[in-house]
Amino acid sequence: MAEAAVPLSNDTQPAFPLVGAPRDALRARLAELGVPDRQVGMRASQLWNWLYVRGATDFGAMTNLSKAARADFAHHLTIARPEIIDEQHSSDGTVKWLIRFAPGAEAEAVYIPEADRGTLCISSQVGCTLNCTFCHTGTQRLVRNLTAGEIVSQLLIAKDRLGEWALQAEAKGQGRRLITNIVFMGMGEPLYNFANVRDAVHILSDPEGLSISKRRITLSTAGVVPEIPRAGQEMGVMLAISLHGVTDEVRNRLVPLNKKYPIAELMAACRAYPGLSNAKRITFEYVMLKGVNDSEADARKLVRLLEGIPAKINLIPFNPWPDALYDCSDWETIETFADIVNRAGYASPVRTPRGRDIMAACGQLKSASQKQRASARRAIAPAGLDAGTGKVRQTAAH
Repeated sequence: MAEAAVPLSNDTQPAFPLVGAPRDALRARLAELGVPDRQVGMRASQLWNWLYVRGATDFGAMTNLSKAARADFAHHLTIARPEIIDEQHSSDGTVKWLIRFAPGAEAEAVYIPEADRGTLCISSQVGCTLNCTFCHTGTQRLVRNLTAGEIVSQLLIAKDRLGEWALQAEAKGQGRRLITNIVFMGMGEPLYNFANVRDAVHILSDPEGLSISKRRITLSTAGVVPEIPRAGQEMGVMLAISLHGVTDEVRNRLVPLNKKYPIAELMAACRAYPGLSNAKRITFEYVMLKGVNDSEADARKLVRLLEGIPAKINLIPFNPWPDALYDCSDWETIETFADIVNRAGYASPVRTPRGRDIMAACGQLKSASQKQRASARRAIAPAGLDAGTGKVRQTAAH
């Protein structure tokens, strides 16, 4: 039976974005709007369910609310999705979306279907500050951090486009999924957008909503050492290290962040990662670059470097992009490298390139967004959010 109308206040604030708002911020906003105290928790749960279990894109679909309540919520709140401005399909089934979050702020997300899973690679920033020389994204300057809502919206959009909400409904609660895994391996350095990524992880993994297990969420970092233990404590997700070199000399060239946090400091942070065990291993990503980091000596040094760390090593054939400085290692070289690592007891699968034909493979993502002045970001920030931090403004009682 439909609930009675909720007499909301004549609040004049901009529409409050529900997607990405923590539960406490949602409850606080409802209270500000005049929802009676005894109803706030129920209303928040109803909205949460419609957003993250049923995939509602319109308040009109929320049939356990009265028409008047739906109209009031539609006036004061927003559940709008960002705009898809391009969708590309690879011959191997990979799908890439270019998403516009606001004028001048675009990023890419990629869906990779496999026989036993479906992985969504999402972005945490528009552009990147790290300038890794093998990565196409690194050639694009940082525009801004994505908000928690913009990060979560990438999963909502993917579920929309893949028709997953309907599949889950047909499964009658059995949880049929096309997207089983989330990887923060898209555009940007997640640990340089810590608060928003953390808040997004909490929503992505909420068992009463999107319900992606934290063991199926992987955060990839180039090595922001001070934030690694904090990520383990406050997020508890699987960790991946974008390593790519076994000496400071090589890694300084490939991953300039190494000059600030050299390999010894990075390995110490990995060994101290909370919850690290054989059941919760760190993945080390290693792009194979011809004549740069792919020798047998490099393989043996990698084994010594990771000694004592429960680890898996992903060997990634370099994915080319226009004007790239490097070539991919020969296949025979990659196989020899993998064999040395395998014989040392480490799982070292060679990642099959996916989506190369649509520039959706690892290291190929890039949008046309350009860096904006802070004043311009404030002018186009989503209503209710701070443009600089991406956090809910204090007016929303966050």
